[in-house]
Amino acid sequence: MSNQRQICVLENPEINEGTERSVKETLARRKVLLIVGRCWVDYKGRASSTLEPGERIVVVKEDGSVLVHRPNSYEAVNWQPPGCIFQSKVRNGVLQIKAVRRKPAESLNIYFDQIFLLFAMKMRDAGDFSLHASEEDMQKAVLLQPSLIETGFKPVSFEKKVEPGFVDVYGIDGDGKFVVVEIKRKTAGRNAVLQLSKYVRAVQNHANREVRGILAAPNIAKGTQRLLDMLKMTFRPLQPQICAEIIRESPNRKLAEFFETEA
Repeated sequence: MSNQRQICVLENPEINEGTERSVKETLARRKVLLIVGRCWVDYKGRASSTLEPGERIVVVKEDGSVLVHRPNSYEAVNWQPPGCIFQSKVRNGVLQIKAVRRKPAESLNIYFDQIFLLFAMKMRDAGDFSLHASEEDMQKAVLLQPSLIETGFKPVSFEKKVEPGFVDVYGIDGDGKFVVVEIKRKTAGRNAVLQLSKYVRAVQNHANREVRGILAAPNIAKGTQRLLDMLKMTFRPLQPQICAEIIRESPNRKLAEFFETEA
């Protein structure tokens, strides 16, 4: 069935010439194609692989990328990046979709002998994508890229236990002074400054050198800068979106990798 958006939805279709025409037209017009059915897959290219028959979800996107998903796990079991050239045909009740890339030379062949659902549509998506990060993500981003706090800052520990609680990030600045960093995901106000002040005093009681306090947040509330100045502490703008980008570029690194021994 279809409407003005030319949506095609086929439930439990027979795999015949009509199905072949629908698939060919969808691939030729660079629509999104989604097929749920029983299939098997052969891949040849930089390596080779076979996927035995099973019920799966196959998605072909407008940019020529292909994803083959099992009923579980978010990762595709087979996939091809954008830019594929497609061929499709039906032979003896089996639909074959072949995705070919030239550089590097590789091909993905998907065979369906049963289709439960076939969906085709030209989709619209002009929405902006915004990354967001939690305070834990922002903490990890600082450990990955300490210059977010300031040039020369070297993290030594995170979640350091002190008498009032736990210090988000603890380190040493370029002049050898201890630094206590308190991270807030949203606008930081008076309570965040007083919390940081307690942490600084707690570290100062056991330190033999000057201890600085740095409040890192997207922004601070009205009047907060005056309190920071009175307590001789510093504000550093730290944007969750930038932190999310840093983490996305280094997704597999663990916090424990960033430290040697605690100062």
